[in-house]
Amino acid sequence: MTVSLRPADLPDLGTIADVMLRAADDKAQADPRLWPLRPDARKHVIATLTKFLKDDQSEVGHRLILAEANGKAAGVVHTMRLPVPPIYAGEFGAPGLILDDGYVAEDAPPGTRSALVAAAEAALYESGARILLGASSSVSNAAATYAARGYAPVTLFMARTPFGKERAHPEVRSAGPEDIVSILALSRKNRATLRDCDATFWKPHAEADGRFAEWMSRSLTFTDRDMLMHAPSGDVTGYLIAQPAGTLHFPAAHDTSTTGFIDDFYHLDAGDPSRLADEGSGAAALLAEGEKALARRGKSAALVVCAAKWHSKRQLLEAAGYRSAISWHIKLCAGSEPE
Repeated sequence: MTVSLRPADLPDLGTIADVMLRAADDKAQADPRLWPLRPDARKHVIATLTKFLKDDQSEVGHRLILAEANGKAAGVVHTMRLPVPPIYAGEFGAPGLILDDGYVAEDAPPGTRSALVAAAEAALYESGARILLGASSSVSNAAATYAARGYAPVTLFMARTPFGKERAHPEVRSAGPEDIVSILALSRKNRATLRDCDATFWKPHAEADGRFAEWMSRSLTFTDRDMLMHAPSGDVTGYLIAQPAGTLHFPAAHDTSTTGFIDDFYHLDAGDPSRLADEGSGAAALLAEGEKALARRGKSAALVVCAAKWHSKRQLLEAAGYRSAISWHIKLCAGSEPE
């Protein structure tokens, strides 16, 4: 039995939604707290994908590739161009991302997943992507396919469900406009460590300081999040933002209303990526208060981003009960190697 691949279009969306819902159902069964399904999952998937395909001239450029065998769908892969955050250089343009909402049927011909990834790579390269990213959840476990095709882990999204009931940490407080300077100083250290982890993916923009300070000032005005600082003796030693989860890491079939995202989490305890200082006690206190902030807003699951090579931060998160739920893997095309 052979498999054929072709670009999908609007008439295929009913079939693709059914295929994607199998992947979503697998995740929901594996961890219903992290991956709950929307009550209108199929309808929402079709509406979301319809919008993506109709908006095919956007810079994000969503694409779907359908695999077929024996006259039926054997799998699907979904790609997009990932906008570069303004604090990063983005010298090679928007990376191409293979999302984790695709699926390969159990009875698909051998090699279908690898063939879909290869087709996704070719489409992304043709669109101008010179850095390729592949997303894999702990449920879909596409990581082995990426590794076989020359990818390496670059980012982990660590999850915890549910939260514990840690004691109060009075040394953690809300941030204010007067704290931007201190947070910016820590952000420079954070960016330096990220660049050490992957110089291509996390190279800072030349104007990163000003852009970061502007974003932090804006973040203080948003009512859907909490910006917290660890300042045990007046000096700021860590910061984070506890905010709602976005849609990038969660396929359209899932309900993200009870999931939070702890972003920009940095603490001096994990400043050395190879080892924790002071057993990570200050960083753990800050993280616990970030979870409480999410819980007060009705969240029962949290994601925290961690560079794959940032071993001390991963150690801290694992000690707090987090595990890798989603991973991104990177592959450089010719000409995109760091200088």
